[in-house]
Amino acid sequence: MVLIYRIFINLILILSPIIILLRLLKKKEDLQRFKEKLGFFQKNNTKKKLIWFHGASVGEIQSIIPLLEKYEKSKKIDRILITSNTLSSSKIISKIKLKKITHQFFPIDSNIIVKKFIKHWKPSMAFFIDSEIWPNMLINLNKEKIPTVLLNARITQKSFKRWIKLKNFSKFIFTKFELCLSANKETVRFLKRLGTNNVKYFGNLKYSQSENEKIEIDNQTIKFISKRTAWCASSTHNSEEEFVGIIHNKLKKKYKNLLTVIIPRHIEREDQIKEQLSNLGLKVHTHEPKSKINKNTDIYLVNSFGKTKSFYSILNNIFLGGSLINHGGQNPLEAVRYNCNILHGPNISNFKEIYKFLGNQKVSTQISNMNQITHILDKLLASKKTKKNIKDKINSIGQKILKKNFQEINLILNRL
Repeated sequence: MVLIYRIFINLILILSPIIILLRLLKKKEDLQRFKEKLGFFQKNNTKKKLIWFHGASVGEIQSIIPLLEKYEKSKKIDRILITSNTLSSSKIISKIKLKKITHQFFPIDSNIIVKKFIKHWKPSMAFFIDSEIWPNMLINLNKEKIPTVLLNARITQKSFKRWIKLKNFSKFIFTKFELCLSANKETVRFLKRLGTNNVKYFGNLKYSQSENEKIEIDNQTIKFISKRTAWCASSTHNSEEEFVGIIHNKLKKKYKNLLTVIIPRHIEREDQIKEQLSNLGLKVHTHEPKSKINKNTDIYLVNSFGKTKSFYSILNNIFLGGSLINHGGQNPLEAVRYNCNILHGPNISNFKEIYKFLGNQKVSTQISNMNQITHILDKLLASKKTKKNIKDKINSIGQKILKKNFQEINLILNRL
């Protein structure tokens, strides 16, 4: 099976120039840095201990920021390498103000390239976040006796069914992890069945919070939104913005000064979103701190990375996207920390345990159709009340989870 996988990856490597060119045209790659994925790495000046974290995109990287802050303070760690796959994640990482961090795009999982990567960076320890499992990289890290951890691990039922069909291959790959720290109880069961030797569950790292969280939003935008009856649709995906636009038109019949803030998950879709909303007769303003906002604006479209928390701080009612489509939802905890009312669709498989907790706390509501969300938003906009403050409770849970993960990782780090 390893041989078949390597043949498949090498085919992707051959086709990679075409794939990357298409992604460049779609503004999904960095024109200056895409070569990192092909084995042309940044200079490594680190001669002491380097630890490496890999996460696919924004959500995975944000979940480990509190952990990165702890290792920033550690005298035992000289450099923290972070790799990711997406352009959006690289922009989020560039805003993390930690001196030890170096960002590198994750290379194609070709056996030749990953050997070169490991030799170049020489990590003392490697962490793969969530469900990032790359066979060639794991095999070669294991050969070099580099301890590897699956951090905040999440295996969905769908991916488990795929892995279990290749039982021998799965066991061969998953035994390469020295430690798996699971994000939920379901994943613990799946990992054990897939052959992992050392699985522990302390909770989801997404409950923890950065020590250096900052709100960055200009006064003009704050004043404009505060004068309107406003709500927000955040982390939306294709088709969800149009859904939100239709709801806006329905609610506008009652709330003449209604403003809907949309924060799409992928900002490179900006032109497509504006076209969809304009076709609904809506006036769209794109987030530009220094540009004048037309008083007749219907939709305030946020087209920059790392702004969600800033908008949560001034809005009470949030619909979280990725939940109406077959995606699995987005992390609601950021919005809850600002005492927002959370609305979401039925597809929340990525955050089942978190949403169950929030449902028990009566701070989130599931909606299944347009009439339902319109009715609930109408009541929320009319009442102008927020849910009870559970920020301290979430932070307390997050600190305990972070401490347990940190201690477990250090048992390995301290022996290196």
